[in-house]
Amino acid sequence: MSAPRINGVIETCLHSDDLPRAVRFYRDQLGLRLLESGERLCVLSVADRQVLLLFRRGGTLEPVETPGGVIPPHDGSGALHVAFAVSEDEFAAWEKHLSAQGIPIESKVSWPSGGQSLYFRDPDNHLVELATPGVWEIY
Repeated sequence: MSAPRINGVIETCLHSDDLPRAVRFYRDQLGLRLLESGERLCVLSVADRQVLLLFRRGGTLEPVETPGGVIPPHDGSGALHVAFAVSEDEFAAWEKHLSAQGIPIESKVSWPSGGQSLYFRDPDNHLVELATPGVWEIY
C-alpha cells in the first residue's frame, strides 16, 4: 500500500534565545512579514505560501493546549539550517543586499546543475541559505 500524497512543506521552525532579535533579522533584513508575535512563538510569512516559526528556545518543552487540541512538545538545539528560494535574476541583488546589511556571506556555491546558493548565519547561528533553481532535481 502506498502512502497518500503529501502536498508540500507549510512550516519550518527555528529556535531562538532572543525572539525579538530573531524577528528583527528575518523581518527587517530578509523582508519576511510578521504574522503573529508572542513570548513563546513568532510566525513569519515566507512568500505568502509557507511559514517560518520562531520559537523561544525551551518554550515548547511542555504540551500546548489549544481550543482545537494539544500540540505535543518539541524543541531544537544547535545550529540548524533553512533554505529560502530566490530567483536567478535577483541572486546578485541578494548578495549586495546582505553585504549592505552587514551580514557576512559564509559561502557561495555554484551547483553542477546550474543553481547557486549563498550561505550566512542568523543571530542564533542558524545556517541560512538563499538558493536559485537548479540546486535540486526538483528545484
